[in-house]
Amino acid sequence: MTDFPHLLTPLTLGPLTLRNRAVMGSMHTGLEDAPWHIDRLAAYFAERARGGTGLIITGGYAPNKRGWLKPLGSEMTTRMQAMRHRRVTAAVHAEGGAIAMQILHAGRYAYHPFSVSASAKQAPINPFKPSALSAKAVDATATDFAKSVALARKAGYDAVEIMGSEGYLINQFLAARTNERTDEWGGTAEKRMRFPVEVVRRARELVGDFPIIYRISLLDLVEDGQTWEETVELAHRLTDAGVTVLNTGIGWHEARVPTIITQVPQGAWRSVTARLKAAVSVPVCASNRISSPTTAEEILAAGEADLVSMARPLLADPEFVNKAAAGRADEINTCIACNQACLDHVFANKTASCLVNPRACHETKLVLGPVRRRESVAVVGAGPAGLSAAVSAAERGLAVTLFEQAGEIGGQFRLAMQVPGKEDFAETLRYFGRRLEVLGVDVRLGTRASAGQLDGFDHVIVATGVEPRMPEIEGIYHPKSVSYADVLSGRVVPGRRVAVIGAGGIGVDVSHFLTHDAGETQEDWMAHWGVGDPSLHRGGLMEKKPRHAVREVTLVQRKETPIGIGLGKTSGWAHRAVLKQSGVAQVSGATYDRIDDAGLHLVVGGQQRLLEVDHVVVCAGQESVRELYDTLEEQGRLIGGGVHLIGGADVAAELDAKRAIRQGTEVAAAL
Repeated sequence: MTDFPHLLTPLTLGPLTLRNRAVMGSMHTGLEDAPWHIDRLAAYFAERARGGTGLIITGGYAPNKRGWLKPLGSEMTTRMQAMRHRRVTAAVHAEGGAIAMQILHAGRYAYHPFSVSASAKQAPINPFKPSALSAKAVDATATDFAKSVALARKAGYDAVEIMGSEGYLINQFLAARTNERTDEWGGTAEKRMRFPVEVVRRARELVGDFPIIYRISLLDLVEDGQTWEETVELAHRLTDAGVTVLNTGIGWHEARVPTIITQVPQGAWRSVTARLKAAVSVPVCASNRISSPTTAEEILAAGEADLVSMARPLLADPEFVNKAAAGRADEINTCIACNQACLDHVFANKTASCLVNPRACHETKLVLGPVRRRESVAVVGAGPAGLSAAVSAAERGLAVTLFEQAGEIGGQFRLAMQVPGKEDFAETLRYFGRRLEVLGVDVRLGTRASAGQLDGFDHVIVATGVEPRMPEIEGIYHPKSVSYADVLSGRVVPGRRVAVIGAGGIGVDVSHFLTHDAGETQEDWMAHWGVGDPSLHRGGLMEKKPRHAVREVTLVQRKETPIGIGLGKTSGWAHRAVLKQSGVAQVSGATYDRIDDAGLHLVVGGQQRLLEVDHVVVCAGQESVRELYDTLEEQGRLIGGGVHLIGGADVAAELDAKRAIRQGTEVAAAL
């Protein structure tokens, strides 16, 4: 018996039988681009196969050089490349898994000056303008796709996925937005469909019954995108051409609607996937914002899809499927959809990883091997850094005692999970709490560890975190002045009119928290972002419904730069958009004069200004809490390297859980 019978049921796709319905969706990691990273890539995928994943799909590989994502980017164009990839496929097969290569032509999303597209129309997110492919070049590109599929089979892959979604080249041919051609490859919806159909048809001719997955865009979420009727017609034509599975994609990269970040509701796109499944005869795979085996099981049990794709969740926990199968779903390290270490890294030309699992993509470098001698470790502080250190050390076989002065674990994460859209942060604390229990860590809550209590431990890890910084402003301790911790913890409920001091990530989160309507439903969320019924609205876009802000909020910062400019590359724009939707007034270049009964007094552009507010919420940074570490240093305990300082106690700059959790893991690995 299992809690997830549908998820764990095998599925046959032509000559390939998958051991379950869990798919690790494609996500570029940066390991694809350099041949010397092939063994790291193999180890990364092998760990997911060992964890029980039914089918793994690689990051995108270009069918020719003009299709590169970036200069010298990943490609599958030669027999030598195919032979090199046998190390990847062999590693996955050795663990009982199956793996598909994604073939992706970047089109106008290519970050290089020799990009091409259906028409010479520049993407709003790319500085490079593409050239329009000639009719002959379009035909040749379709053949290049097919040749790459054949090479993938030669490399030992079990299937391929042709990327026809997310606004890449094939999608660019399908939408009038980017295809202004009047030849045989454009001008009408039928002619715009010709390119993807030819790609699949030619590939099928080359590879026989080899499984071909096609990633189809269900909702373009851009102006002049495809209609629902066109999407269904395309699905039928692709099926006739030989597609084995239709995997679903939501939104172009340039769309101004978030599709996968933390504020997107769980399973938000399942209804449109169900609509496609009802219209086609081949298996359909659901994707985007499916982070738990429970949600995956619900989708499959309801007949809304035949497979479920989870990319980042399997980055977060390679043992996701095995844990679900063994009745250990409560031990799954859940993806919190933050994008901070995965997509943000890739878009910054760094190797991807995962905030909650820093070993992701670093399996051969960050190794938590067993220890030779069971030494004792004291970890002081149960915020993200301390939890990571305690769990990682215990997993190595060390005897760990965790001290936490509060009555519960979590630290700053307990505040973060109160922010609307960041509820998944609670899942991280659930994971750490359960792992501490399973690993037998001695957890001492409500205990403020002293230097004396740490005598006798072989190693001490100080992760005592931060406290809110209160800047030197006249009246900073006035009753109207409160810290972000007071507000997010519920100790203070601000009035109707609020000023927020400090417009970093915390200030933005607090402003969202203060304006959010707790009664907002998933349907409301869709309406606020302008997502409509695709059968009524081309591309799934409709007029946005205004948000109802429960408070009047003014967000103030000293810097002259635009507010929120330092937020994450792939999610910051959406958080800034919520501020605008919620009517948050924004003031930059302010000097704080004082806080008094009247409110917050400012000087902006040389002019005095009064914000008549009920409360002033201070989000002006943090200060490290490191008295214990300083005491240990005074006692000479740091000599010999037996004491380590990590997390916010080490660096108190804008809260950085990615760094904190990584530090905790690295310190434990080095013990």
